[in-house]
Amino acid sequence: QVQLVESGGGLVQAGGSLRLSCAASGRTFSSNAMGWFRQAPGKERAFVAHISWSGGSTDYADSVKGRFTVSRDNAKNTVYLQMNSLKPEDTAVYYCAAHKIGTYAYTRRYDYDYWGQGTQVTVSS
Repeated sequence: QVQLVESGGGLVQAGGSLRLSCAASGRTFSSNAMGWFRQAPGKERAFVAHISWSGGSTDYADSVKGRFTVSRDNAKNTVYLQMNSLKPEDTAVYYCAAHKIGTYAYTRRYDYDYWGQGTQVTVSS
């Protein structure tokens, strides 16, 4: 079992920044790759970023490359999503998720087996 709790969402103007945090407990966090997804109203939950268990490998959706940075602190059991140059189209509920151990793919919802409750990010124009 893994418990995930996101925080750091809020309302920000276009061009601004936010840093989301995801605190994990339960299954050994340092052995888990992690992902961030987002879901806008009326849309499917979409992949945003992935980070390997060590933090040495990261990947991003094209829509956020160059603006978002995923990182982790295994000593604190926490993964972060630094979001810069925010746009109104980044408005969504953001979720962190634990990547299924042994699964290679990481951009699909079913590649992950535990999810946080989500945190709302709203970017005003």
